[in-house]
Amino acid sequence: MKRRVLLAVGVMLAGLVSPTAARAADPFEYVALGDSSAAGPLILPQIDLPCLRSAVNYPHVAAAKLGADLTDVTCSGAVIPDFSEKQFGFVPPQYNSLSAATDLVTVAIGGNDTGLVAAALSCINLLPAPAGTSCKERYTAGGKDQLAARITATAPAFGQALDRIRTLAPNARILVTGYGTYIRPNGCYPQIPVWPVDANYLQATVDRLNHMLATQSAQHGATYVDLRTPSIGHDACAPITQRWLEGLIPTSDAAPLHPSRRGMAAFGELVAAAAS
Repeated sequence: MKRRVLLAVGVMLAGLVSPTAARAADPFEYVALGDSSAAGPLILPQIDLPCLRSAVNYPHVAAAKLGADLTDVTCSGAVIPDFSEKQFGFVPPQYNSLSAATDLVTVAIGGNDTGLVAAALSCINLLPAPAGTSCKERYTAGGKDQLAARITATAPAFGQALDRIRTLAPNARILVTGYGTYIRPNGCYPQIPVWPVDANYLQATVDRLNHMLATQSAQHGATYVDLRTPSIGHDACAPITQRWLEGLIPTSDAAPLHPSRRGMAAFGELVAAAAS
């Protein structure tokens, strides 16, 4: 009888203690998926040369704030198909990092699928108008906006990617990070050698991409994290000490047209706040 009483008490105590103990023993698993906007190419220290992944990119900053165990598979140049296929022929599919144990997933993708970086580079004009060609005029010739069409065409694939992430990580919260404010209204020619009309077109196109990402996130059970609004005033035209996004000629250890070290720190704070 005494043994039965002790056993019953032990079971009751285990029931009271075990959830807390389980939570303490179960780490918060965070997986970061995405492209160079999250990977942080050229920001030192680099921890994966093929993917140009930085140890101080926003996933690492957010993970430190959250006390999370991070699996960072972000990779520069990534497109949506690289989530399910080998990138460069040897980098494992990013989906491989997901499981039922995953608690948080961040997703940063779309810029390469829609060709925005290449488009931005094609907008460079070293001489002021009219000595050159407007990239807005080129991309909207014939009354059709080519970049807008690419964004629209990418939307279904992005939505399907979110559904696949949900299937592979059924217990995870999914955060989709947008792209920042790369250039202010009318730009800052010649500091950034892009004509005002083209600067406005490029940022409007980034905003269009952000709108698509936000819409698809809402439709597929993910939370969109706005990086565009907080980065206003921290664009490539801003003073170096206030710049979160680099221009065509970086002023810090970052790739052109990508977040700087300061930008990654700020974006990591925003992601951690959204995940809390």
